[in-house]
Amino acid sequence: MGKKRDHHEMEKRRLRSAHLFENGSSGAEVGRLLGVTRQVAHRWKRAWEAGGKAALASKGQAGPKPKVDAEAIQRVVDALLAGPKSQGYKTELWTLPRVSALIHKLTGVRYHPGHVWRVLGTLGFSCQRPERRALERDEKAIGNWKRRIWPTLKKRPAASAASSSLSTRAV
Repeated sequence: MGKKRDHHEMEKRRLRSAHLFENGSSGAEVGRLLGVTRQVAHRWKRAWEAGGKAALASKGQAGPKPKVDAEAIQRVVDALLAGPKSQGYKTELWTLPRVSALIHKLTGVRYHPGHVWRVLGTLGFSCQRPERRALERDEKAIGNWKRRIWPTLKKRPAASAASSSLSTRAV
């Protein structure tokens, strides 16, 4: 997904353009000063001429309105942070179908499991896979092996051999 748009900052920029238009600036000048294309500045000028500063006011976020309100979203986030076991699952692993069922249970809104990752992304969560590790894994022994034994087993280039033609000197 792309960057989030800051509608407040965009509106401030359009209102600055209205001030510049009032002072007699052309569309090209406004575009250069505000960092927008000439075409956008001319569109703003036409809107300003037709309806004044009100025509340049923000109309809010485009697209359909969210199906779930902020309070319900917070309930979902709290339930996700509490973990799957708090919702009656046997494992500590959230899957997309589980999250979809949780959202439906808490808000009444159904999301297809294949699209739940978009909702999770807007809430600041990321999809991750659990790392599979043996129950008998000994971290201390692994650290010792990496620090002491592995360096002796690694192959190293011979110290006397030149590594490339660039390292030889011209006589």
